Amino acid sequence: MILQAVGLSLLAALLLGAVGLVVLTVLARRSLPGAVLVAPLFVILAVAASVLVTANAMFINEQDRQVVLAVLATVTPVGLVLGGVLATRVRRQEAREALQRSQREMERERETSRRELVAWLSHDLRTPLAGIHAMAEAIGDGHAPDDVSYAERIVHESDRLAQMLSDLLALSRLSSASVPLEKRPTDLGDLASDAVASLVAVADQRGIAILPESEGVDRVVTMMDVRDVSRALRNLLDNAISHTPAGGRVVVGVGAGSGLAHVTVRDGCGGIPTADLERVFDPGWRGTAARSPVTGEGAGLGLPIARGIARAHGGEVSVRNVPGGCEFLVTLPSDIQEVG
Repeated sequence: MILQAVGLSLLAALLLGAVGLVVLTVLARRSLPGAVLVAPLFVILAVAASVLVTANAMFINEQDRQVVLAVLATVTPVGLVLGGVLATRVRRQEAREALQRSQREMERERETSRRELVAWLSHDLRTPLAGIHAMAEAIGDGHAPDDVSYAERIVHESDRLAQMLSDLLALSRLSSASVPLEKRPTDLGDLASDAVASLVAVADQRGIAILPESEGVDRVVTMMDVRDVSRALRNLLDNAISHTPAGGRVVVGVGAGSGLAHVTVRDGCGGIPTADLERVFDPGWRGTAARSPVTGEGAGLGLPIARGIARAHGGEVSVRNVPGGCEFLVTLPSDIQEVG
């Protein structure tokens, strides 16, 4: 009798265990914490099945059977609590591992970006240096066909180098933990107009028109570091001019709303692949012909510097495709606003 009861009990436990294993395996593929939560219940069910089979085999009366089932029922909440505690710990561990994976992936991307930056900056810095060296050597040897022309080109290449170094210093400063800002109330419309005026001659040389989005430029007064925001706007405009073909136009708009001041710069570059839209702000990225730095036009750090300046102010620079080109949007928080 006892051996028969033990055998039936073992068989019942194995059957419930097999069912539980299948269910938990399927559930674990969808949610490991969910599987951990349910696991203790299958243990309790296996025990309950074993007890009931044993009780029937040993002809235990109904009252004793109910007592056994009542005892097992009281264990069920304990199993649920235990499963809940374990599921919570598993969920937290999964979250930690996901965060660690994300951080490792970000670090790999940053390292790749740094290597690319160093690689192409080494090339871009070496090119004007090589030109300066060759022209200076030719002048020194008396082999220069036109000393004045060579001297002008040396000055031009020196200016390019100075601009590259200035961009690198700006990017380094913006990447630091804190960026000192000298904020004061400033009309963003005036600042945009000044940026346009500083680049009109360059645009004219390339046959590109810079136009306001509306007849009258809005007056938007907000707190900002004038030098930094001016640089960000000039970078965006210079970028738009560089990638707009001759005969095209760059449209600039200024406005405010919902506690934000904004400037839009719309170019005629032809658009950027959707997958590459965010990458245009990565230092050193040259993924598309539409946004690659033009030969002789500097180090190509204008966009990441512009975004860094906006973020240092608590704002943002974003980009989206529009018919014929793309539109960059600069937003700045505005505690002081005067629009008109």
